[in-house]
Amino acid sequence: MYLLEELSQKYKRISIVGMAKNAGKTTALNYLIEEAMDEGLTLGITSTGRDGEGTDVVTGTDKPRVFLDTDTIVSVPTQLYELADAGLEILKMTDYGSSLGQIMLCRVASSGYVQVAGPVINANHIELCEEMLALGAQMVLIDGAIDRKSIAAPGTSDAIILSTGAVLSRKMAKVVEETAYTVTLYRLPVLESGQERELIEEHAVNDQIILIRDGKPVLLDVTTGLGAGSILDSEIDDLTTHVFVPGAFTASAVADINPKKLKNVTFVLKDPTKIFIGSTLWGQLRKRGLKVEVLENIKVAAITVNPTAPAGYRFDHRELVDAMQKAIPDIPVIDVML
Repeated sequence: MYLLEELSQKYKRISIVGMAKNAGKTTALNYLIEEAMDEGLTLGITSTGRDGEGTDVVTGTDKPRVFLDTDTIVSVPTQLYELADAGLEILKMTDYGSSLGQIMLCRVASSGYVQVAGPVINANHIELCEEMLALGAQMVLIDGAIDRKSIAAPGTSDAIILSTGAVLSRKMAKVVEETAYTVTLYRLPVLESGQERELIEEHAVNDQIILIRDGKPVLLDVTTGLGAGSILDSEIDDLTTHVFVPGAFTASAVADINPKKLKNVTFVLKDPTKIFIGSTLWGQLRKRGLKVEVLENIKVAAITVNPTAPAGYRFDHRELVDAMQKAIPDIPVIDVML
């Protein structure tokens, strides 16, 4: 069974998220598009940035182009419509704008290369995906722009494909370690249903840090964990069980908290994309007793690896796949460059 065929039985919307630029994200997209062509699966294709151009507009380096088969539903801004080699039938002019013009939903009438772009706001992408499915797409693939970590956030898609590779480090072990760490974060435990979760969800609308103390919510006049360690240390007492942090969760959020207090509370985040702590420090904090749960975690449907880096070095493709699969045994790992 092909990867896409298996995924299509579980998910309707999948985001492709790159761990770094040149990790093979667009190549992974093309890999899935080719599978869809082989299987007769009608795709919807959109992007949080711009994809499919032959040359990267930032670095000036060559990029893989995006070839779409007939009947594919694709989002194209008005300024890129005339640049398509494919024949595009305009189905709908959406209400979503972009720096490249209004976003149109098109059907590929004759196959060819297309430059793809979509809305910049995640909420609009959710709506756009629903429109694509209503127009006949059996699955929607969202190409996530680099440094748009939020595209991995739950709600944007049903699951993600994580693209990683040699560009992360000259040491294969480091590439595997960083990828495994990201997957670990994305799979953080979800806060169970109960009084604590109900209180957090009820009061989280104001984007304030919330302490659950003696079964009651205490709202602080702070919206992010950034630099809030000393405030939290003064507020956490023996009756505090949970601390909800709505914004960025950084090392400074816990740096000044007494270790005894740290062990006795559980930090709760909206989702794993709020975490901005490196793998080494994360391991140290966990040893000190840090406990973190999320309201929603992220399903990682597959991992794609690119063994070649733009700097000219490369790993043995089989060694990389095997090492990655050993570190993350329950998620399919595929070398899309092979």
